[in-house]
Amino acid sequence: MESWLKQSGASGLDDLELADFSDTGRGVRTLRRFKDGEEILTIPHGVLWTVEHAYADPFLGPALLSTRPPLSVDDTLAMYILFVQSRGSGYDGLGSHVAALPASYTSSIFFAEAELEVCAGTSLHTVTKQLHRQIKDDYRGLVVRLLEQHQELFPRDKFTIEDYKWALCTVWSRAMDFKLPNGDSIRLLAPFADMLNHSSEVRQSHVYDVLSGDVSVLAGKDYELGDQVFINYGPIPNNRLLRLYGFVVPGNPNDSYDLVLTTHPMAPFFEQKHKLWVSAGLDSTSTISLTLTDPLPSSVLRYLRIQRLHQSDLALIAHHQSDVPVEKISDSNEMEVLRFLIESISGILDGFGTQLEKLEEQLSEGFYSPDRNAWLAAHVSLGEQRVLRLTRETAEGLLAEVESGSGNKRGLWSAPAQCAKCKKVSVQLMRCGRCNAVMYCGRACQVAHYREHKAMCRATASKNGSQRD
Repeated sequence: MESWLKQSGASGLDDLELADFSDTGRGVRTLRRFKDGEEILTIPHGVLWTVEHAYADPFLGPALLSTRPPLSVDDTLAMYILFVQSRGSGYDGLGSHVAALPASYTSSIFFAEAELEVCAGTSLHTVTKQLHRQIKDDYRGLVVRLLEQHQELFPRDKFTIEDYKWALCTVWSRAMDFKLPNGDSIRLLAPFADMLNHSSEVRQSHVYDVLSGDVSVLAGKDYELGDQVFINYGPIPNNRLLRLYGFVVPGNPNDSYDLVLTTHPMAPFFEQKHKLWVSAGLDSTSTISLTLTDPLPSSVLRYLRIQRLHQSDLALIAHHQSDVPVEKISDSNEMEVLRFLIESISGILDGFGTQLEKLEEQLSEGFYSPDRNAWLAAHVSLGEQRVLRLTRETAEGLLAEVESGSGNKRGLWSAPAQCAKCKKVSVQLMRCGRCNAVMYCGRACQVAHYREHKAMCRATASKNGSQRD
């Protein structure tokens, strides 16, 4: 593959080599030093995998262009990869790239049922189940719209549903996305550059040149001879890392839970409430990410406040032509919202296959073999449960304020005057000295709560610029 890329005008390959690393597997190693910001590698436009190049192929292009409705970007790239793989000749360069791709992936869609059940209750579990159904439906559509229409181009033994899943995962795990100046975006695969692994310790440093169409990788930090070169995929939670890329980051500070809020169209006063949701930038079905740094986004409370409006509230809003309710509407509405939220989060947590404390114990004792699928799923479950518990704690604190009548005095969004561990409400609480975000009634509760709190603490402290250990 390297010789083909050099002939195609790629630069930087003489200073790099593919290598196997104990912690990440296959990656790219330096053959000399690089300074932060220095150009490491450039892959020319002509050898990129793009929708444009798929359409330009003299054999594949006409088949794709005649398909109605047109294939999605991911399906087009997946078919392009499988088509090149199936030809055997005439695609020496692209074929060498396909030959260098992994034969299998550890993304969640390839998990055995028992492995996936380790993260039962997580949003990843739900999305993966949905993906299984969607992939089957999409493949059936491809058979009817493309494969059967051009059987001479697509031998069915090389375009099975398993081949399609593999190609899709190749796109999901290796494609790069870039925003264009006109607001559009482009998704592409860059040979050799797609061998670079992720690290949050480097700056995002892969760029797309709009004029030339080339992709370049810059050094995201200083590299010594023999170091592995990384790129940064961005602040991605473990549930998405595992779904798309097949790995997790233990203790990931970007962990999240995707909370789906929905209201049935037959619910009372749905039309009036729907207008309020739209005005508030929401919809009757809204998916909102809960994170360690923002466990209870204002959009969650905004949605539920509207959902829990009664007829008298709606009449008052209509009469006064009030703005969309954003802050607390009334104590009764706020308490109803927070109690419902606490009950719902508790129900979600009860639905996890293995509860947080047991999961932490299993991971610390080596119950799951490191880097195996079950171990990966366990870390996703761990992260999502920590986020949800923090969301529940935040809601409980807000509810305590409203119930005690202190909400108007202290402000609805201020930190709850309640111990994060034992829930004791008091005016004499000590605040966590590192993140300044939670409070404790004493040292014992702080120590007991640390294992659960540490991921959020580190993330919050980092966000606030803390340098304390």
